[in-house]
This record gives sequence, structure tokens and C-alpha cells, in this order.
Amino acid sequence: MPTMTKLSFAFILICSIAAAQTVGKPTAVSERARKIHESALVVDTHADTPQRFLDEGFDIGSTDPSDIGHISLDKARRGNLGAEFFSIWVEPETNQGRYARHTFDLIDSVYEQAARHPDRMTMAFSTADIERARREHKLAALMGIEGGHSIEADIHLLRDYYRLGVRYMTLSWSNTNEWADSSGDINDPKVEHHNGLTDFGKQVVLEMNRLGMMVDISHVADKTFWDAIAATKAPVIASHSSARALVDAPRNMTDDMLKAVAKNGGVVQVNFFDAFIDENFRKAAESQRADEDAARQKYIAERKSEGKDVNYIELDRIEREWMSKIPRPPLKSLIDHIDHIAKVAGVDHVGLGSDFDGVSGATPQGIDSAADLPKITQALLDRGYSEADIHKVLGGNLMRVFREVEGVSRQLQAANSR
Repeated sequence: MPTMTKLSFAFILICSIAAAQTVGKPTAVSERARKIHESALVVDTHADTPQRFLDEGFDIGSTDPSDIGHISLDKARRGNLGAEFFSIWVEPETNQGRYARHTFDLIDSVYEQAARHPDRMTMAFSTADIERARREHKLAALMGIEGGHSIEADIHLLRDYYRLGVRYMTLSWSNTNEWADSSGDINDPKVEHHNGLTDFGKQVVLEMNRLGMMVDISHVADKTFWDAIAATKAPVIASHSSARALVDAPRNMTDDMLKAVAKNGGVVQVNFFDAFIDENFRKAAESQRADEDAARQKYIAERKSEGKDVNYIELDRIEREWMSKIPRPPLKSLIDHIDHIAKVAGVDHVGLGSDFDGVSGATPQGIDSAADLPKITQALLDRGYSEADIHKVLGGNLMRVFREVEGVSRQLQAANSR
């Protein structure tokens, strides 16, 4: 190799190493960013930690330095996380015939954690409760049902869940249920679809409005989204969705959807999952999906043959092994989605819906747990966002929508009592 070529090659190699080090370098949080973050009410609308409570016996008060989970009381405190909506997610394949039972078990697991740590965590059911918890320096624990199959097509169960503290419901998960089509199986010819929401599904939306339960349109098929927007009398939320213009995942929202949520007065809570925020990661994950699904199905079949329940923690372990084969994207990928939604829908209509403890470790570089949330504030500050707008993104927008949902509920209940 000629000398000049050797020098050129060496230069390129050095630049590549430097670039890799820069991408992987932890985001430094300035004093200004930290002050802004600490002064904000930080609200995250989606964490799957109840699966750990139930299947792993995980204690949210754990201080185990080797714990790879995203959420603990210590991690929440370090990240100034003020309110967390814990996901009540019933895996439909492994819980057939007992959706409601498993829903109740997950709800109970959240209450048990709050009872175990009353000095640091409290159940919350309203915006007033969240604000009270903040004054008391406690984590406000709220709940959202992830998937309308949990109500077993029974509106009485919906009301029961509300009475137990559930404050949003995702109309569908990745499975189409009896009354709402899902984006997860919309192209599966073996699944019976409804062309969006059925009449009963529209009644569910209206009953959620009456109760004061936020209507969550993450996971739903596009037609279901438009039907929900047309039916609702209150602002909607996307509890954990990102922008389809940046990453072509059906779970993400198109620009027309973002504009519709803005017109509705709702908020899109950005998902942190790498396959929803980075197109290269999504393509890589898609290319190995068949093998990953095969490994997952093999485990499920083995458990069933042994007469044992499927353990979510073991499924997560399998998925972590596959996710770890793909390089994590930089934090920039996540911030790009926040920025895009803020520009398309407006800064009043974007927030944080991490999907912590539900994405098998596949979050962007630097975001390893709730303790890293200040890095998002720093990144937004670096992009020129004002303190007031950062506060909106961190939780202010969600609180506004929640208050409006509470207000619509009061109006509807007052009208019905006349």
C-alpha cells in the first residue's frame, strides 16, 4: 500500500473511532439543564414494571446496582420523575380466558408496591393527587390499561377498572379485540377486523369520557384512530407512540394524525423504543423478527408442555438477547421525534411515554433508566427549547390534557344527573 494511502486509511480509521466515541459518549447535563429539569413536574405515561412486580417479585425500592430495570424509586428520584403511569398489560396469547383476572392481579401489584413504600410512593388518581405527591416528594403511581381486551367486551369491567384507579386505556394492544382494530395485525387475513371501531367501541370511548378515563390511541389501526377522534368528547393521548414520518412503523403516527391530535387538544407521548425512533434499528429488528419469534414460541411451547405458566421475565430475557445484537441508536434519534412532533402538532402536544421496562433494554444510548431523564432536558435545551416549553414536554402537556379530561367528565356527569 502506498504511503499516502496508508496515511489516508489511518486518518479515516482515527476519525471513525472518534465518531464512535462521540456517539457513545454520555450526555453531560449542565447546571442550567439540571435546574430546569428539577423545577419541572416530570410525567411519564408508560412503564411495564408491573410485569416485574408480578412475575419476578421485583421490589421498586430495590437498590441493587446490578438491576438492569428502568424503574426503581432511586432511579425515579435521580431523574426527578414525579408521576409514572404503570402499564396494566395482559399478554393476550398466554392469558386467554383470564384477561380480567390477570388485569386485577397487575393492578393489585401496583397497590402492593405503594403500600410497601408509603414514604416514597403514593397511589394517584387525579391531577390534584399528582400535585400533592410532588409537594410530598413522593412518586405518584398511576395506572393505564394497555389493550381493550382487558374489559372482555364488558363495559361494567371498564367501570370497575376506573374505580380501582385506572386513568387511561389503550383501545387495543397489538391484537385486534372484539371492538377495536389494532395496527399490530391489521394486515393479517386470519384476523377478523371491524373497519376501525364497532358501535360498542364508540360506546366505550364515550363511557371513558364520562368516567374521566383518558382515551389512548397508541397501538390502534389507522381507521380506529380516526373513529376514536370522531367519537371522543375529550382530548385523547397517545401514551407511547412516535412519528411515522421519521420511522416507518405502523405503531407510529402519521403527520395527519399528529395534526388531528393537536386539533383535538390531545398529546402524543413519545416512545423511547429503538425500533420506533431509528429507521436503521427498525429494519435490523425486522430482519431478525422471524428467528426471534421462533425462539419465543419455543419457550412458550416448552412451558405449556410442562403444565407451567409462561413467565414474562423469561420472555423478556429472550427478547433482550435478540435486541442486544443490534447497536443502540444515539439519543439524537429520540430527540428528533420530540422535535418533529413539536413542529408538526405544536409544542403543546408532545410529551414522554418511555415504554420503560417494556422494550427489552432497547432504548437509545445514554437512556438506561429513569435516572437519565435529565439528558432529555439537556438535549432539548441544546436545540433551543425554552424553559417553559421544556416543562410542557416533560409533563405540563399531559397534565393539561388530564385536567381537561377530568373537566369533560364532570360536565357529562352533571348533564346526566339532570
